[in-house]
Amino acid sequence: MEKLLHGLHQFQSEIHSINQEFFEHLAKGQSPDAIFITCSDSRVVPNLITTSEPGQLFVIRNAGNIVPPYGEWSGEEASIEYALRQLQVKDIIICGHSQCGAIKGLLKPESLAELPAVAHWLRHAEDTKRILDDNYHEQDFEKVLNIAVQENVLVQIEHLRTLPCISKRIMQRELELHAWTYEIETGQVYIYDPIAEDFLPLTKTDAGFELTAR
Repeated sequence: MEKLLHGLHQFQSEIHSINQEFFEHLAKGQSPDAIFITCSDSRVVPNLITTSEPGQLFVIRNAGNIVPPYGEWSGEEASIEYALRQLQVKDIIICGHSQCGAIKGLLKPESLAELPAVAHWLRHAEDTKRILDDNYHEQDFEKVLNIAVQENVLVQIEHLRTLPCISKRIMQRELELHAWTYEIETGQVYIYDPIAEDFLPLTKTDAGFELTAR
């Protein structure tokens, strides 16, 4: 806690004070570029990964970057609804990450014996577990874990599509959904390409940014 309090003092004296005009403007309202749904894992920092400033990302975080499907009346749906209807956000990103503890728990449910709330929450990733059991049950754990992280992002994207506030906007081409995974150890971000049906690394070229086949 002492380290956090020191950081708070440093923010107030060294960052906020010299950017007073920026924060005064920020206090008047928000207009984020995207909803960024990701894991609560402390190693995943959306603004750091995207080099974005306060006010640019509307961030929703929970264990396993999960979006319960329509009918659950979750806090995630409430936040998404607000960002779409009140803030007119046009893009939603779901970003999973390597070495995700929630996904490890999904793959090894026995490890959740003393975490009943987590086990209950992960019922929203049952489709991910089913895909893995049907197609990857004979592969080693680390490889399956990486696949699970990706499959879970796609499952949660499908959950997004069930929300009325989203389905209508997709039909009207007012909203785009994006599936990402972040590799902590390398800093690489992989973005799902529906044509290639795979997560491809983002690389920079002279023409800008593009996805490249692995």
